[in-house]
This record gives sequence, C-alpha cells and structure tokens, in this order.
Amino acid sequence: MADNQVSNPNPATGAAQHESSGGKLYLAFSLGGNAYSIEIERIREIIEYDVPTAVPMMPLAVCGVINLRGAVVPVLDLAVRFGHHPIVVSRRSCYVIVEVEHEGALHVIGLLVDRVTAVVEIDDADIEPPPAFGAQIDIDFIAGLARHDNRFLIILNMARALSIAEMSAVTRMGEEKLQQADPA
Repeated sequence: MADNQVSNPNPATGAAQHESSGGKLYLAFSLGGNAYSIEIERIREIIEYDVPTAVPMMPLAVCGVINLRGAVVPVLDLAVRFGHHPIVVSRRSCYVIVEVEHEGALHVIGLLVDRVTAVVEIDDADIEPPPAFGAQIDIDFIAGLARHDNRFLIILNMARALSIAEMSAVTRMGEEKLQQADPA
C-alpha cells in the first residue's frame, strides 16, 4: 500500500505558519456532490483506493480494513455514515487517513471519499456555526460552514462524525483475520 501513497498534506512548518495568521488549513474533498473538509492536523496521509478486506458483522458504513504498512486500518464510507448511498468508486476515489483521539488513545481510520479537491486556508472568523435544522436532521458531525469558491464547505467534527467504538471493533476483528490468514 505504501506505493499507493498520493501525498502527505501536513507539512509541520506550513501548518504552524498559517495558524499564526488566525486561519487553519483544511483538506477539502468531495462526497456525493457536496464539499467537505477536515482540519489538516487530523490528516495523516492520502492514499489511492484499494479494495478493502471485508470484516463480517460490521455496520454498513464500515467497508472493511486495509493494510497500511503492516497496520490494520478500518475504512469508513463517509457517504453511508451520513445516510447516503455508498460511494461509487472511480479512479479519483481515495482514502483520507485520519488520526482521531478518543479517551486518551490515538486511532487511525481510513475515510473513503469521492476525491480530494484542495488544501485551503480558512480564517476562524469566516466559519459559521452549523445551521439549526431542527430535530429531524442530525447535524452533530458538522463543526461549521465556510464559503469557498462560491459554495459552502462543510467542516466536519471528526470526533462526532466517527464512532471510535465501532472502528476499534473493526480493527480488532481485522487483526484477528490477518493473523488467521498468516499464522506466525
């Protein structure tokens, strides 16, 4: 999988330079025709799509696991997680590998997205709070909205958008499956 690495958008010096100006860097990506973003600090890398290993009895949003340089990484179809149809994989589909902290532990998760579009700088003052749609739509995964290229960029709240308990279970099951396939 290492040969499939596309980029590492988190240069430490670049992130520090932009934070001092009041803005933060975000990775923008497309998902079902909508534009989303994640703080660049959360991004570990972006890799090309490769068919994940299915893990039985997992939630629908979990595609399976991938082997990332010897580590088992659970993969989540964000479109399904947000209540939409699964992503139709194309040549631009990729995994955004993110790090999420939960209860003091760091978890690595792959997010299947339609395509990565850009790294953008957004000033904190330009981020609007999520709109109040009412009780019928769950907007907990939205940290805010920002205008970019004449459309809204939905900034995700990664801690709420991902179920770390589900991802931990997938990782354990994936490790067990890999051990069964290759007993050492």
